[in-house]
Amino acid sequence: MLYDGLPLKDRIRAAARDGFDGVECHWPFNVPSPDVASVLQESGLPMLGLNTHTGDRTKGLFGLSAVPGFHSEARRAIEQAIDYCAVIGARNVHVMAGYTNGGSLAETTFRDNLRYACDLASVHDITVLIEPLNSRDHPNYHLSETNHAAEIILDLDRVNLKLMFDCYHVQIAEGNIQARFQTLRDLIGHVQIASAPDRQEPDDRQIDFVRSMSTTQSQKKPVWVGAEYNPRTGRVEDGLSWLPALRRELFRRHFLET
Repeated sequence: MLYDGLPLKDRIRAAARDGFDGVECHWPFNVPSPDVASVLQESGLPMLGLNTHTGDRTKGLFGLSAVPGFHSEARRAIEQAIDYCAVIGARNVHVMAGYTNGGSLAETTFRDNLRYACDLASVHDITVLIEPLNSRDHPNYHLSETNHAAEIILDLDRVNLKLMFDCYHVQIAEGNIQARFQTLRDLIGHVQIASAPDRQEPDDRQIDFVRSMSTTQSQKKPVWVGAEYNPRTGRVEDGLSWLPALRRELFRRHFLET
């Protein structure tokens, strides 16, 4: 995604240079957490969140928490992510479900691991996020639709369990992101934007979507909006015209004053 060619600490510095107000990352675990905490302090940016470890991707794993037979590995991945977040001051942990056959055992496994994650995260005032990934890009990912995620969140009834609403994945899987956002707003803890179907810089549709959030956002606790896309030219700085426009319209008033 953004700044992929740079080491993690330099990616944080680049985000600060280019005018972002916060950062998030996928799997930072090869960099000592105190080093990341130091560069965050240097840059003045908060780390919004990170993911639990995928497991061994050469063996077809892309998340562990819904995969039967990986109980210990899933719990270790949750503990690792929460401990890392606690050191660097990150607000959210995305607990990755993984590829499954979609059966009841996988669902029970996922819910049990989410309860475990919520209990651990609550000690540090960290929010656990679950994110549906579209089945075109991720066939057999256990969580692929927002309705499924909403059902889990409502059933588990944990105050620190929220939905990561990735506009790209929702648009590909379900469409009509504006209506789905309004329906799910109370369950959403974080938003990500990118154009669809190419997952590049946010376009006018994403800017219109974020603008449409303003009425709801102004009356509820704001959520951050993250940019998760592949730059068209390979250089982030070549395609940031959307950022000041979005900030000028909404960010300072509705999203970033948390």
